[in-house]
Amino acid sequence: MSITVNCPHQPYCELREQTDMRFISHLTRNTFAIILAGGRGSRLKQLTDYRSKPAVPFAGKFRIIDFTLSNCVNSGIRKIGVATQYKAHSLIRHIQRGWSFLDGRFDEFIQLLPAQQQIDETQWYQGTADAVYQNMHFLRRYNPEYVLIVAGDHIYKMDYGRMLAFHVKHQADMTVGCIDVPLDDAREFGVMGVDGDDRVVEFVEKPDRPPALPGRPDRALASMGIYIFNAAFLFEQLQRDALVSGSSRDFGKDIIPHIVPRYRVFAHRFADSCVGMSEDEVPYWRDVGTIDAYWEANMEMTKVTPELNLYDKDWPIWTYQEQQPPAKFVFDDDDRRGSAVDSLVSGGCIVSGASVKRSMLFSNVHVHSWARVEDSVILPQVDVGRHAVLQRCVVDKRCKIPPGLVAGVNAADDRRRFHVSPKGITLITPEMLGQGAGQGPV
Repeated sequence: MSITVNCPHQPYCELREQTDMRFISHLTRNTFAIILAGGRGSRLKQLTDYRSKPAVPFAGKFRIIDFTLSNCVNSGIRKIGVATQYKAHSLIRHIQRGWSFLDGRFDEFIQLLPAQQQIDETQWYQGTADAVYQNMHFLRRYNPEYVLIVAGDHIYKMDYGRMLAFHVKHQADMTVGCIDVPLDDAREFGVMGVDGDDRVVEFVEKPDRPPALPGRPDRALASMGIYIFNAAFLFEQLQRDALVSGSSRDFGKDIIPHIVPRYRVFAHRFADSCVGMSEDEVPYWRDVGTIDAYWEANMEMTKVTPELNLYDKDWPIWTYQEQQPPAKFVFDDDDRRGSAVDSLVSGGCIVSGASVKRSMLFSNVHVHSWARVEDSVILPQVDVGRHAVLQRCVVDKRCKIPPGLVAGVNAADDRRRFHVSPKGITLITPEMLGQGAGQGPV
């Protein structure tokens, strides 16, 4: 089916909507994506002591950033820059190993953009807008028509091509990806006030009184941190903001509030571009920025039918993965049976006479005899000793759980050794166990 949108930029406006509802077009091929991946994510506590939030492992075999990168590649956007800053070694290594398959001969690439003090030798990236501003020379080299700016630390599946089509159809200068949230929850977001055509007429950052949707007094449109700009317009606004004294160089705090009353800014609803969602479902988008949210999102994957489909061959989530032997379950005695129920178990794992229930085991996890793991997220290369008990735990990479250790059963005991979240999730890292101090998992 052919779709024609009202835009002066031919042939970019002639889009083809394929049977799988994916837009692969001149629009996406002429778009440069900048993924902002420099944040620590301090609310994840010790889980980000040695890695940035986008590099945190998720869902058994992925890193958080894999979802944003996969959205770009699957949407047909193959010119991608990843702006890194905080403790980026783990993230850089992951991208170098797992995302080198794009072909530079066709101007397809994922380019790492570490903070290099390119504009001012005394400053790193000062804000989200500054991270793009400091790389403008790199963007201009490829002369894109559009620039997609997106955070690299959320879990969702989205066809950015549909958002690009919306942007061009509305002749927008800027388009903001938005999710429909309850009004009370909107206080944690940047919120869009819109008219009947979804043109943004007001933008407020984390307001006490969020503007409601037209005709929906209990709902609001919250920014997802996904922006599409006409490239020339973006460069103009970044240069203008760089000259403003006192600016925090941030899209949400400075750029968007300035342009909303002066230019054409539209809100694109995530439900119109979410991948794998039926008409009666709520679009899946998760900010896994706290230990509780991270644990809950991983636990959702162990359900019989999770809201996010990782088995979708039409929209795969790409990642780096080592060659591992199959997962192995050994012993079948009445008191010593290797089993896993309602769980995801990755390659290289050995469940040796132990019980695993409703849990996520990343690669190369070894659970020894008579141990019990329930409702837990176990990151790669963890060794769980005999008779150990882990309930409602997140165990960081390379931990060696001593035989007989019990965690997640008594919160008061756990607080003396580990970190316990507000909802009672116990976080265990090698340092908390007195192992590998200062080395840090990657």
